[in-house]
Amino acid sequence: MSWSADEMMTIAAARALRDGARCFVGIGRPSTAANLARRTHAPDLVLIYESGTIGAKPGTLPLSIGDGVLAETADTVVSVPEIFNYWLQPGRIDVGFLGAAQIDRYGNINTTVIGDDYRSPRVRLPGAGGAPEIAASCREVIVVVKQSPRAFVERVDFVTSVGYGSGPGDRARLGLTGRGPALVITDLGIMEPDPETAELTLTQVHPGVAPAQATAATGWPLAVAGTLSTTPEPTAAELAALRDLNRQAGP
Repeated sequence: MSWSADEMMTIAAARALRDGARCFVGIGRPSTAANLARRTHAPDLVLIYESGTIGAKPGTLPLSIGDGVLAETADTVVSVPEIFNYWLQPGRIDVGFLGAAQIDRYGNINTTVIGDDYRSPRVRLPGAGGAPEIAASCREVIVVVKQSPRAFVERVDFVTSVGYGSGPGDRARLGLTGRGPALVITDLGIMEPDPETAELTLTQVHPGVAPAQATAATGWPLAVAGTLSTTPEPTAAELAALRDLNRQAGP
């Protein structure tokens, strides 16, 4: 059975979520992957959305964090301040699932502006939402983003959400309690932070992808692990569940 690079990326991201984990979900690809995980190997994954829904079980992909299906299917709904002050900031959420417009070699994320001038940028992006707090306080973070030199840059134009700052020790210096980005999953492969330098390192390529494709799609000299593995191919069940989710979402 054939699949697209986008499908491989989403399935790889879904596989990264363990059953029973508490997951703070961003809209877009992270939400698709998280809901796919619930439909496949992680039925007890607890989906938490910024609007205050805990344990949401949407039958279709939500259009936004305010989609009514999240509240209708949640175990409980709390206020936004409670989500952040009680659940997120004390470290009660296992994994934050984020996207990015730009990401740099230390896993810092930009979703604010493209261009050096904040007041007059080339592109003004949707902004931070709860991403800075998610990146700061979740026990770990998974980032899902398509790989290109335009998205994977030497240094982000604006740090919306801190990864590892400028290297080892920055998170502790800033008082950030979460581990930071544990995985960056793209349409070409998977990156993990080097345990000594905190620099993102290619550790896995998807089927049919050569390491040179990943390095060429990165705006810095991407480190490649000495032992590089290949992502297992999507199963028929995973593809069927993902395509059913996307079909229900409509055009």
